[in-house]
Amino acid sequence: MINYGEALRTQRVIAKLTTVELANQIGTSHQNICRWESGKVLPNIDFCVKLADFYGITVDELIGRQII
Repeated sequence: MINYGEALRTQRVIAKLTTVELANQIGTSHQNICRWESGKVLPNIDFCVKLADFYGITVDELIGRQII
């Protein structure tokens, strides 16, 4: 099973952003980013699309989904 939080964190680290910087860029709180990355809460689809667009990747890539 995909670890969504880890996949989200990986994209943020690749972008060299802190949780605060990312939160400011996409219009949410850094607490939400931390909750998403820890797996306590999943972002809604709107934020998934927003994150994918921000990083310039697909939603599949954002969540670490690999189609074989």
